[in-house]
Amino acid sequence: MPTDYRHHVDIASEEERSYLESLIREDYERCHPCETLEDLKRRASFSKEDKGLLRDWMAVAAARAATDQAKARHD
Repeated sequence: MPTDYRHHVDIASEEERSYLESLIREDYERCHPCETLEDLKRRASFSKEDKGLLRDWMAVAAARAATDQAKARHD
């Protein structure tokens, strides 16, 4: 997944962060065996590369949330 600084996700609350993380946790952990999303979040605090990786995954989560909201509006 390419890193693109334009894909910054503004998160309004801890509740929103938890929701977004729930949308990607299983996929992240399947793609990175023996590692958790919590491991990535911890490393992102001091690693530029991991911060970018976390940002990319959170962008995926935001896109999934937008898709879920659009589907809910059409139901």
